[in-house]
Amino acid sequence: MTATRLYSTEETKEHALLVGVEPKGSKDRWPIEDSIAELASLAHTANVEVLATVTQRLDKASPFSYVGKGKLRELVALRDELRYNVAIFDDELTPQQQRHLEEALQVKVIDRTALILDIFAKHAHTREGQLQVDLAQSQYLLPRLAGQWSHLERLGGGIGTRGPGETQLETDRRLVQQRIERLRREIEDVRKHRALYRKQRKRSGIPVVSLVGYTNAGKSTLLNTLTEADVAVEDKLFATLDPVTRRLMLPNRKWVLVTDTVGFIHKLPPLVVAAFRATLEELDEADLILHVVDVTHKNAAEQCQTVEDILHELQLGAKPRLTVLNKIDLVSGEHPEMLSRQGAAAQRDMLAISAAKGWGIDRLLASVSERLDRERGE
Repeated sequence: MTATRLYSTEETKEHALLVGVEPKGSKDRWPIEDSIAELASLAHTANVEVLATVTQRLDKASPFSYVGKGKLRELVALRDELRYNVAIFDDELTPQQQRHLEEALQVKVIDRTALILDIFAKHAHTREGQLQVDLAQSQYLLPRLAGQWSHLERLGGGIGTRGPGETQLETDRRLVQQRIERLRREIEDVRKHRALYRKQRKRSGIPVVSLVGYTNAGKSTLLNTLTEADVAVEDKLFATLDPVTRRLMLPNRKWVLVTDTVGFIHKLPPLVVAAFRATLEELDEADLILHVVDVTHKNAAEQCQTVEDILHELQLGAKPRLTVLNKIDLVSGEHPEMLSRQGAAAQRDMLAISAAKGWGIDRLLASVSERLDRERGE
C-alpha cells in the first residue's frame, strides 16, 4: 500500500524585522518609535509576525542601502539570530535600495508602500476597489521591473546575457504599461458613472455627509451606529476599504446621505491617493465632512493633522466640517487631552462621542442638522 503524503494548504506565516530611519533635523511630527509602532500594526493586519524592530538616526537615509553600512551588518547578523524571512522598511524604497538590501539580507524586502498595497488588495471587495488597488500596484511595480533581471547583469556580459533578458524586460515593461492604461480607462469609466450618479443625486436635493478620518478611528462603527449599515468592523488598520453610502433621517425629519471613504494614514503613498482619486471625489461633493478622530490614541493630534494635510492636498481644506472625537468611553478623566487644548470657538465644531456605546450621537445629529441648515442658508 502506497503511503499518502498530506500537504498543508494553510498560508505560511511570515516573520518580519521592521526597520526605520529618522533623518536628523526631520520636521516630521511623528517620532520614529511611533512610526515603527504603526508599521507593526500594519504588519499585524497583513498577518505578519513581527520579531524585532531596528531604528537608526542618520543625516539622511542612504541612497544605496537606506541604512548605514554598520547598521546593515547588524541586520544581516539579526537574520541569522532571529531567522526572520522578510524585512519591512518604514519608508518607500527606491529600486536601487531594494535590490541592494535583497542581495545583502537574502530575504524578501518590502517597504511601507508595498505593505499598504498588500493590505488594500486583501480588503478590496468591490470591482472599483480592486481596479484602484491593481492600478496602484502596477504603478509601483513598473520602475522595479529591472530588478527581476538583475541576475543577468551580475553575469558581466558575454554568453547568456544577450537578447532574452533585455527582450523579456522590455516585454514586461510594455505589458505593465498596457495594463496601467487599461486600468486607467476602466477607472475613468467608473469615475464618469460616479459623476452621473452624483449629478442625479444633486438634483434630488439630498445633502451628503462624508466621513473621513485616520484608519481605525471608528468611521465604520459610526456609520453602523447612525444608519445600521452592518459594515464589518475590526480592530485593524484598513479593515474596511470599499466606500459605503446609506440614507439617514436627521432630527429635523430631513434625509441625508452618509458616505464612508477609505481611511488615511501617515506616509500614505501618493500613488495610492492618485489611484483612489475616483473614490475620493465623493468628498468633493459632500455638503459636510465629519472628521472622525480616535481620541484615545497617543498620536491623536498627529493623526488629525495627517488627515487635514491630505484634505488640503485634495483641495478640500475649505470644506465645511465637524470634528468628531470618538471612543470617549475609553478615556479616563473628564476631558480628553486633545479637547482640553482647544479654545471655546474651536469646540463649537468639535463633539465628543462614543460610536460603539452610542454616547453623544443625539447631539452629533443635532449639530449636523444645524450645520447643514446654516450652510444651505435655511
